[in-house]
Amino acid sequence: MTKATRFKRYAIALSVTLLLAACSQSQVENSADSAADPGHASGEHGSGSSAGLPAGRIGHGEGLAQRRSKATNQSCIDCHGADGNNPIDPTYPKLGGQYGDYLAHALQAYRAGDRQHALMTPQAAELTDQDIADLAAFFGSRPSQLRDLHGLK
Repeated sequence: MTKATRFKRYAIALSVTLLLAACSQSQVENSADSAADPGHASGEHGSGSSAGLPAGRIGHGEGLAQRRSKATNQSCIDCHGADGNNPIDPTYPKLGGQYGDYLAHALQAYRAGDRQHALMTPQAAELTDQDIADLAAFFGSRPSQLRDLHGLK
């Protein structure tokens, strides 16, 4: 692996880490709500989302993840895997276990055209706020294979 490739991967990992840190603050702030309302953590009651979305429904999100888009004829799981942990391309992110708020913000950015990708932009254009909340809840509830920079020297 070349130095440029390693640097690029490090830069991407650092960017993702910073985004996750920003999203995790809302999860810390909502932890008291989650303890008082067990349904809140699973997205069954209230919003609690920094993305300003309705509560996500894991079961509905699972169905949406399997639904093929009219724009691309692809489903989420076609590219990211059944639990979001087996992308078909190494440049595609693992979604399983990712922070729901991060996923919601990313999908909102694709939908708005603020974030561009040949498949994701048209894929997200069809999604409603509830769809985004449901997909974020589903993929956020999956087992995680994500790694962060903790402990790297």
